[in-house]
Amino acid sequence: MKSPQYLTIQALTKYIKRKFDADPHLSNVFVKGEISNFKRHSSGHMYFTLKDDKARIMAVMFSGAARSMKFVPENGMNVLVRGSIAVYESSGQYQMYIQEMQPDGIGELFLAYEQLKERLEREGLFHPERKKTIPVYPKRIGIITSPTGAAIRDIITTIKRRYPIGKIYIFPAVVQGQQASKSIAAAIKKANDLSAADVLIVGRGGGSIEELWAFNEEEVARAIFHSDIPVISAVGHETDFTIADFVADIRAATPTGAAELAVPHIEELMERLLNRKNRLFRGMAEITKGKRGKLDFLERSYIFRNPNKLYEQKWEKVDRITERMQQGHEKLFQRRLSEFQLLQKTLVRHHPAMKLEMSKERFKRVKHQLTQQTRSVLKGKSREFSGKVATLEALSPLNILRRGFSAAYTEEGVLLKSVKQSNPGETLQLQVTDGRYYCTIDHIEKGDNNE
Repeated sequence: MKSPQYLTIQALTKYIKRKFDADPHLSNVFVKGEISNFKRHSSGHMYFTLKDDKARIMAVMFSGAARSMKFVPENGMNVLVRGSIAVYESSGQYQMYIQEMQPDGIGELFLAYEQLKERLEREGLFHPERKKTIPVYPKRIGIITSPTGAAIRDIITTIKRRYPIGKIYIFPAVVQGQQASKSIAAAIKKANDLSAADVLIVGRGGGSIEELWAFNEEEVARAIFHSDIPVISAVGHETDFTIADFVADIRAATPTGAAELAVPHIEELMERLLNRKNRLFRGMAEITKGKRGKLDFLERSYIFRNPNKLYEQKWEKVDRITERMQQGHEKLFQRRLSEFQLLQKTLVRHHPAMKLEMSKERFKRVKHQLTQQTRSVLKGKSREFSGKVATLEALSPLNILRRGFSAAYTEEGVLLKSVKQSNPGETLQLQVTDGRYYCTIDHIEKGDNNE
């Protein structure tokens, strides 16, 4: 009996692998199942398990095939895949090498749209707080779209009709196809780098989800988010919503609507200007009327018409005081004279010569005293009057300044009476008779009596 020929594990595995590779039914297999144990390698390759209720198979999708996918596979997701079955020699296991993958029961593009929308929303790209305000009166309007589409004509026509003074800058971009997202993002960046617009309109006309897909790409969303220029999205028709619409500062239902949001209407501006002009004229008329009334009141005021009355009353008061003083002197003199006459009559009644002589002597003394007292009173009243006049003159600030003195004030206008009221480096106002100096304190020296 011939002895059996033993194979190595490697030889057996190679034999089985060639059988798998030679089977045409295993070279293009369509399989559906649930993803589990999903892992994406740093190289971009994806490793996972496809399973159903009764079996499972290892699966690999290399980075070249994975780059064309619009969505991100996750554990628990049901998928439809196409690929080939082969043996992995190192482990001796057969596994599926996937070329294409799409969600089972939901469109690939719709799933990718929902996944990206959810992720960007978590990152805060849709938050209302970060949206910029569209300028009310933009001078420059930038348009990012296809230069040959109908959208560009609608936008330009609307802007020229509504706001002919605005300047339009077109940044051509591919809006459909594999290179569209890069082209749109590059146009947004270029507009920002050049600071060429006050507001940007980014969009295109209507189409299928595949035709509008460039505006659902993450690259376009982040370009809009990082734009320093406010962005108005105008993609498709009113029922079309893209990721760009959620990130943009404001969404327009159509390209024409975007143009209407970007610029005001010239007729509305003219009406607004006319209303403001009328309000301005009415306001100026009311202010002028009020100021004229105040001026008329001042012109009719007593002091304005008779400024001399300010000091005439003081002179009148001085005259009255002088008059009262003279009247007091006369009354005193008459009283003394009456006393003298009374004494004279008494003397006549008491005629004895001695008393007569004594009375004469007393008369002389009284007369002398009366004269002295009268003169003394008169001198005292005169000095009092002169002192009051001199006091008024001495207390006049202008007279003090004319004598070479000056008054120092703080920068706020407070009169300085002590060195404690100011510090070095502060500004002083030095008032003299014909003007005012503004000085800076260099040094403060306290006096002997300064506590």
